Amino acid sequence: MTYLHQIDPIALFAGPLKIHWYGLMYLLAFVSAWWLGRQRIRAGRLPGTDMNAFSDLLFYGMLGVVLGGRIGYILFYSFGAFLDNPLMIVRVWEGGMSFHGGLLGVMVAALWWTRKQKLHFFDTMDFVAPLIPLGLGFGRIGNFIGAELWGKYTQAGWGVIFPSTDPNVRDLNLDAAQLQAQYAAGALDQFARHPSQLYQAFLEGVLMFALLWWFSSKPRPRYAVSGMFALLYGVFRFLVEFVRVPDEGIGYLAFGWLTMGQVLSLPLIALGLFLFWLSRRSPTLQPVVPTKDAA
Repeated sequence: MTYLHQIDPIALFAGPLKIHWYGLMYLLAFVSAWWLGRQRIRAGRLPGTDMNAFSDLLFYGMLGVVLGGRIGYILFYSFGAFLDNPLMIVRVWEGGMSFHGGLLGVMVAALWWTRKQKLHFFDTMDFVAPLIPLGLGFGRIGNFIGAELWGKYTQAGWGVIFPSTDPNVRDLNLDAAQLQAQYAAGALDQFARHPSQLYQAFLEGVLMFALLWWFSSKPRPRYAVSGMFALLYGVFRFLVEFVRVPDEGIGYLAFGWLTMGQVLSLPLIALGLFLFWLSRRSPTLQPVVPTKDAA
């Protein structure tokens, strides 16, 4: 049975302040990374690092995600709109974040932190990689609640109708009662779309987290955990793009199916394979459980 999406993107009002679900998903992402990171620190997965140092890493990473994600979205997907309205860059609460830009932001932040700690950059990235997928999953749930980044039309029984953002449904000019009546009669089923946000939440969030957490639970050669992260994300994102509507204003770049998301994912797939190749003859960092928890 199809689902009629009628979720209010605003979670609650605090006086004149509107708190969006999208922002709360980012908060959950950071909280999950904090909690998981503390478990890995306690397990000695980044020797020489205490809780205070990890808190600094998390803070820098948060800045990298927000700044890199927003700047990446503007550069990769909405540069023309940005030129028309430069203030859009600060309206993060409305959505519009790029994973690839956020990843670059996290890498820059991790590099800055790593140099201060005098560690190997990829020891840090191997530590960070398992902390990221749950946050990606929360972000995709935020996309679903906000009725953005939906998929193509589908006849599958689990399709979702997005009346607030699908222009073909809006053009019907139905009031709330008419919308419900048309939905109950099945007249809107033709507008049911793949909930590609939920596909990504499962693949990039739940499944990738489970695989990475399992893989990193034992000492692995340097580069291997980062390589698995890059490879899994690149493959999952590339596949989901086949049922996702290409970004507005960009469309398909080639062959009638290649999207910007796929183009940006190909380097990640290549990077993942290269890092796995490097890991074959790289040292394995052994856990050193801290003697004192400097929480």
